[in-house]
Amino acid sequence: MVDFEVRPNRQPVPEAKRKAILASPGFGKTFTDHMVTLRWSAERGWHDGRLEPYGPFMLDPATSVFHYAQECFEGMKAYRQANGMIALFRPDANAARFTGSAERMAMPELPEELFVRALELLVSQDSDWVPDAVGTSLYLRPFMIATQRGLGFTLPSDSYLFCVIASPATAAFGAGDVPRPLNVWLSEDYTRAAPGGTGAAKAGGNYGGTFKATRQAVDNGCDQVVWLDAAEHTWVEEMGGMNLFFVYAPDSDGRPRIVTPPLTGTLLPGVTRDSLLALAPELGIATGQSRISVGQWRRQCASGELTEVFACGTAAVIAPVGMVKSVSGEWQIGDRRPGPVTLRLREELLGIQHGHRPDPFSWVHKVC
Repeated sequence: MVDFEVRPNRQPVPEAKRKAILASPGFGKTFTDHMVTLRWSAERGWHDGRLEPYGPFMLDPATSVFHYAQECFEGMKAYRQANGMIALFRPDANAARFTGSAERMAMPELPEELFVRALELLVSQDSDWVPDAVGTSLYLRPFMIATQRGLGFTLPSDSYLFCVIASPATAAFGAGDVPRPLNVWLSEDYTRAAPGGTGAAKAGGNYGGTFKATRQAVDNGCDQVVWLDAAEHTWVEEMGGMNLFFVYAPDSDGRPRIVTPPLTGTLLPGVTRDSLLALAPELGIATGQSRISVGQWRRQCASGELTEVFACGTAAVIAPVGMVKSVSGEWQIGDRRPGPVTLRLREELLGIQHGHRPDPFSWVHKVC
């Protein structure tokens, strides 16, 4: 059993300033008064658990993470419920994915109950930082880095630091009842992940390698990049740090259908993706997982068979896609406005997270 020493911040952000921040938090710009840290070594395992004031680390310039990018992280949120309680959303799923990422990066396994306990400790201590408007939350960033000093890389590091930080946040790409549709850029020059690589792990290197393509997207008036498969550059995989869903017109029974690319080892297994695949049938929406080519996407938009497209992830929740651009051309999706299926799923998911809707899958994990 690892115990956490509690060292409260003696100079927390003043209440008036904190309230001003919570009124318009943005995303990932401001951080709470505390963080949680844990250390691991080959000799001692996990030890030195602390809740302490948020602040910088002291790391040697030769620390392994700077040179070989051995690290992994998670993204999740704490929500203020309708009854005033604060809850996490599916922390067990994030804990399991963190374990998978650590295993792929040859890092030590952090017991899932310890992962969740670290989250609970930080959220409880900084509960005043959880905003209460629907669509806002306290974004949590657990991460682990290799801390061995030295430039040899024949074996993984023999020491690690785990940390959790928190930031009040609005949904990425904006909040509100009707989210802004996104323009997306099909990257034909760059690849995010290849079979056998780290695409299914939430590791920093997967994101650092995307910035050049993201800049290309922004230069072409787009918000995000859509990644294609590494072998044929034909099959749609995911968008930025989010999974994609394609919405098809209702069948003869009046039932719409959502389809998402299957997990092949190159896509991140999103917690929001998994939640929507479980939630949609409860709302009368059929689900499927199948490969979708760029040509199929364009043809089915033109024919009206494909009526909506949205991306989903912890940061954005659900974000509609209105326009697709690439070097080879562009096309719009429906009337470029958020569709009814997109909005229905978003409303229901946010309702569960904030306690305004029933929680049929027991996803809400109450903290304080």
